[in-house]
Amino acid sequence: MYDLIVIGAGPGGYVAAIRAAQLGLKVACVEGRGSLGGTCLNVGCIPSKALLTSSGKYAELKHLAAHGVSVEGASLDLGAMMARKDKVVGDLTKGIAFLFKKNGVDLIEGWATIPSAGAVKVGETTYETANILIASGSEPTPLPGVEIDEGDVLSSTGALALEAVPEHLVVIGAGVIGLELGQVWSRLGAKVTVVEYLDRILPGIDGDIAKLAQRALSKRGLKFQLGRAVQAVSKGDAGLTLTMERVGKGTEETLEADKVLVAIGRRPVLGGLGLEALGVAVNARGFIEVDETFRTSVPGIYAIGDCVPGPMLAHKAEEDGVACVEHLAGLDAHVDYGTVPGVVYTDPEVASVGQTEEVLKEAGVDYITGKFTFMANSRARASGETDGAVKVLATPEGKLLGAHICGAHAGDLISELVLAMTKGATITEVAAACHAHPSMAEAVKEACLDALDRALHA
Repeated sequence: MYDLIVIGAGPGGYVAAIRAAQLGLKVACVEGRGSLGGTCLNVGCIPSKALLTSSGKYAELKHLAAHGVSVEGASLDLGAMMARKDKVVGDLTKGIAFLFKKNGVDLIEGWATIPSAGAVKVGETTYETANILIASGSEPTPLPGVEIDEGDVLSSTGALALEAVPEHLVVIGAGVIGLELGQVWSRLGAKVTVVEYLDRILPGIDGDIAKLAQRALSKRGLKFQLGRAVQAVSKGDAGLTLTMERVGKGTEETLEADKVLVAIGRRPVLGGLGLEALGVAVNARGFIEVDETFRTSVPGIYAIGDCVPGPMLAHKAEEDGVACVEHLAGLDAHVDYGTVPGVVYTDPEVASVGQTEEVLKEAGVDYITGKFTFMANSRARASGETDGAVKVLATPEGKLLGAHICGAHAGDLISELVLAMTKGATITEVAAACHAHPSMAEAVKEACLDALDRALHA
C-alpha cells in the first residue's frame, strides 16, 4: 500500500515523487517510456538545447574572423553531434534513476491505468494507494489533413533525430519549438522557411519583443511566410508540396520542401488512463480540471503539469508537483502562475514573465514602460551580441507587471525580474541595485531607469 503513486516520470512527475518521499510518504512512480525524464528530457527541452548549443558553435565559426580568429577546413560531423546529444540525454535519465534510489522512490515500469480511485494497474499487477497523481504530460498537436510519419513529415521528435541536413525544411508554426528546431537546421546548412497562420511570430509574447526576434532570426537565415494556413502536404517524386491559403485573402499558394516539421503546439496525453469511466472532469480543450490544490473531480486523484490548464512548461510542472505533494503532506504551498517565466532558446534568446503590453492595453490598465537596447550596452558591444532589448512594464507607482527580453542570455537575465516580481520589488528598487559593469544585466537596470525617465545611457 502506497501513500502516493505518480503516473509519469517527466519533470512534474519525478520531482513530485522525490519531494513526496522527502516528506516521508511511501511513493512509487510509474513510467512506460523505458527511460525517465518524460518528453522534456528524452525528446524535448534537453536534446533540443544540446543541438542548439552544438549548432551554435558551428555557426559561430563564420563570424570569428571579425575577432581576429581564422578558421579553415571546418566541417560538420552530424553523427557525432547527434551522439553527443544522446549522451547528454542518457546521462541525465540515469541521474533521475539515481535520485529515485537515493530518496526511496519505487520505480514501476510500464503503462498505467486507473481502474478505480485508490488503485493503479500496470500490466497484470494492481497497486493500492491512498492518492494518485497524474503527470502524464503532453504530445505534439497534429495538423488536420497532414500525416506525420517521422520520415518526411516530422514532429519535434523526428526533427531531433534527422540523419542528414535537409536541403529545404519547412516549419509549420512560429512558436517556441518551431523556431528553436528551425534554427538548429538552418545553422547546419538547411534552407528553412517558417510558415505561420498568424501575422506574427511567437504568439503570446510581447509584440515589440516578437518583432525584434523576427528581425534578428531573419538576419540569421530563417525565412518567414506569415498569415498562411497550411491545407495539405503531398508527396511526389521531387519531394513534398505544401498547399497553403493566404489568411483573409482566400488565395492559394504552394511551397516545395524535402522535409516538413509540424510544430503547432502540444496537447495533453490522457489516453488509456481510464479517466472517463472514473468521472474525472476534462475541459473542452482536453485538459484535466483541477482546483488550487490540484485535486480533480474524483477524491484522491490529483493532476499536474501539461495535462492541466496553464503554461505547458517543464519548470511550471515541477512547481505544480512540489506544491501538490506539499499540500498532501499538510504544508501550505502554491504556485504563482503570474511569475512563471517562458524562454525561447534561439539566438537571440527571448524571455518573458508577467503581462504583455497588448494584454494591459486590452484590459485598460494604467501602466508605464521602459526599454533599453543591447546596442547601447557595453558588454553586448564587446561580445558582438547587440541584437534585441529589455522591456519592462509597471504600474505608475512602479510595481512590475511584466518584463520581456530579446537578446543574448535573455533566459538568465529574466531571473532577476522574476525574483523582483515575486518579492514585490519596484522598478525603482531594481534600478537602485548595483549591477556589475560591464554586464548584459545593466540593460535590465537601464530599462527600469527608462521607465522612470532616468535612463543614463539612452
